[in-house]
Amino acid sequence: MTLSVWPVDGIGEIVPGDDLAAIIVEHLDEPLADGDVVVVTSKVVSKAAGLATTADRDSLIEAETDRVVARRGQTRIVRTHAGLTLAAAGIDASNLEAGSVIPLPPDPDQSARDLLAHLQELTGVRLGVIITDTAGRAWRIGQTDIAIGAAGIRPVLSFEGVEDSYGNVLAVTAPAVADEIAGAADLVAGKLGGVPVVVVRGLPSEWFAIDAPGASALIRDEDGDMFGLGARDAVLVAAGNGDTRGFPAPDDDHDLIALAREGVDLALADVELVNGAIEVSAKSGSPEAHVASGVLAERLRILSRALGQETTIAIVE
Repeated sequence: MTLSVWPVDGIGEIVPGDDLAAIIVEHLDEPLADGDVVVVTSKVVSKAAGLATTADRDSLIEAETDRVVARRGQTRIVRTHAGLTLAAAGIDASNLEAGSVIPLPPDPDQSARDLLAHLQELTGVRLGVIITDTAGRAWRIGQTDIAIGAAGIRPVLSFEGVEDSYGNVLAVTAPAVADEIAGAADLVAGKLGGVPVVVVRGLPSEWFAIDAPGASALIRDEDGDMFGLGARDAVLVAAGNGDTRGFPAPDDDHDLIALAREGVDLALADVELVNGAIEVSAKSGSPEAHVASGVLAERLRILSRALGQETTIAIVE
């Protein structure tokens, strides 16, 4: 397979109400052909839809958040209502007027289907459309573009049950081709070149299908997600009331104590700060009170360790 990947230059600024398909066709250096994939950044899709706003960024993140995955200070990794897991819900301020922010399209797959239908109407050829956004990856430094919306092309292939050249039967091999196409397009477009559209040519015809599932097919179901929370955040949620939407990140010992008491009855245990250390004691001589003080001390130790706090915790009589 030999691929050709090239940018669609000269598109310029997209404003609310712009007809993206017509603008793309107008700026093509050569006509689109059967089997081409048009790769479009989510930024221009959102701009054309009039989603740019001067609203408060934190409030917009809250509105786009289905649940919090991890939080470190002001940084939030969240799962959006569309199922994507992204920093700050994918809300961006780059390549916008100062003071403006823009969210992702609310239904990227539908946006891809709409754009595909219009492009095919204008060109009369069979195409695929991929809408992209930039994302980091767990366990990896840096970012790459991924497919958040797709239409007309299969987003993932399955080689389950296929034998390799050594006779081994493949079990879980499933290339995320929509993400790979998005990454290839990003290499051509670059981050600072002002190129929101790229054409990819040369993909196998069997990858194309008008009824192909969207990029949402690439999203791992939450029940199968082994890393649905950050390491610290899983401890916070387990020690608290199970709320994954807005769990706190304590920044001092008083907050740590409040969190350790949350969601469990430790009324028989007492706690106080003494010279920067946390001292836990039983309120009475009963066995129940001593158990409660031990539980509270252990919860404090677990939370302190998870949060990376240098806190001395002791049980006193």
